[in-house]
Amino acid sequence: MSSHISAEAARRRTFAVISHPDAGKSTITEALALHGRAISTAGAVHGKGDRKGVVSDWMSMEQDRGISITSAALQFEYRGCVVNLLDTPGHADFSEDTYRVLTAVDAAVMLLDAAKGLEPQTLKLFEVCRARRIPVITFVNKWDRPAKDALELIEEIETRIGIKPTPVTWPVGVGGEFRGVIERIGFGPWRDGRRETGPQVPGMVRYERSPGGERSAIAEQLGAEEAAAQFGAEYERAQEESELLSEVEADFDQKTFEAGQTTPTLFGAALVHFGVGQLLDLLVDIAPSPFSREDAKGEPRELETGFSGFVFKSQANMNASHRDQLAFIRVCSGRFERGMQVTQAQGGRTMSTKYAQTLFGSARDTVDEAWPGDIVGLVNATGLSVGDTIYQGKAVEYPPLPAFAPEHFGALQMHDTSKAKRFRRGIAQLDAEGVVQVLYSERRGEATPVLAAVGPLQFEVTTARLQAEFDVPATISNLPYQLARLTDAEGAARLRTAPGVEVFSRPRDGAFLVALPNKYRIQTIQNDYPGIVLEPLLAGGQG
Repeated sequence: MSSHISAEAARRRTFAVISHPDAGKSTITEALALHGRAISTAGAVHGKGDRKGVVSDWMSMEQDRGISITSAALQFEYRGCVVNLLDTPGHADFSEDTYRVLTAVDAAVMLLDAAKGLEPQTLKLFEVCRARRIPVITFVNKWDRPAKDALELIEEIETRIGIKPTPVTWPVGVGGEFRGVIERIGFGPWRDGRRETGPQVPGMVRYERSPGGERSAIAEQLGAEEAAAQFGAEYERAQEESELLSEVEADFDQKTFEAGQTTPTLFGAALVHFGVGQLLDLLVDIAPSPFSREDAKGEPRELETGFSGFVFKSQANMNASHRDQLAFIRVCSGRFERGMQVTQAQGGRTMSTKYAQTLFGSARDTVDEAWPGDIVGLVNATGLSVGDTIYQGKAVEYPPLPAFAPEHFGALQMHDTSKAKRFRRGIAQLDAEGVVQVLYSERRGEATPVLAAVGPLQFEVTTARLQAEFDVPATISNLPYQLARLTDAEGAARLRTAPGVEVFSRPRDGAFLVALPNKYRIQTIQNDYPGIVLEPLLAGGQG
């Protein structure tokens, strides 16, 4: 069995797509699924009619606005591998959810808008990948539109984030006049399915949009002479630039990629499916398969050491047909079997996994088994919280998931007191999912919880879901705080009457938080209350 587990793990490629809002992340997610033949046709996020929403965007607010708020997991087979693609929220207000997703992947695709280059949210998410030592592949998107110069983009990546791009494809034609790409390595179907990277392929791959743009693009391999005859100066310029890249040692290297020192880079246009096939082939060729993860003590849990996994996301009411709760589990070791009895590391209780599913956007299928790298949804596992570990056999507990420090605070008020019970149930549900942090203070009482979030759009999601799922209309009044610090019980007692700050308890973990209007107030508090405990929250925040 142990060798079978290793073999199945070796087939897995589990990765996420990260980007700044509007870089085309959900579009490329669907284009990858289309190229992998997991779906037959695709529609852009801003398409019309039945093509309006991409398959990974299931919440009505996402489909109405053309943005990704929640995270979805898509799984499909391609070239003998099992691809687990985790679509993350692109909106900056939901960076905490993206951070949790990045704990569950082995690689990431960094998506750049060819006209805008590196943007703030991209930089922030790349730093998360760097901190977690996640190898990154870069895809320069929207090359079918006016764009920055390709060499300028390469230089920008290296100078601003300190990682060397190693282009594996290079565009023929400037942005807006995209003819195709030179393949600077051989990979994918151009090598008869061989999964090893090789030398540069002579000539180029010419792209042609499929009729209607709903299916994979037409890609034709042209020899060097034919490419020169068709595209003349454009092909010649691309060849010269590709040779220049080799001279400055910007050629692909597997070891430096896995070490996070280089980022293999491709050029394409997800909306018309140009370059998406090369990206999927490259992921299969070079992305790492699941490896032994360290537990909370820093000791590796070998892939063959019995089943284990952790909850990186919890989500309820994913569509109107399934009024239930799903705990998303990343399988870390062993074989998962539906119906197996597992132990929850936090608390030691045992639980059944009878209702287990794989997910493809809003569609679900029952899963009977899963292997390291796979994502499994456990239905109505209400006792599981984000960050919990489950296992069978040898005990293990994985490290807790860090949380972003909140930067926005709002008092939540319901309109109809007769719905108080539903209100409390809805708030508890959204708190458990990590949609927002729910806080309470003596000043306001339990009837008026305070929500703490990375961005204000989280507040909109909270009120929308309270209305849609619990029939509880509510409003949020913004509070004049911009950051929070952790304190202890003594500090909470000392600061309850301090001017300009507010002390909260967080039921999720029993912590005490002090909300402050700005970072300067921290210094005055420390001066006025010597020895007070004020600790920064993990993974972000001001001050």
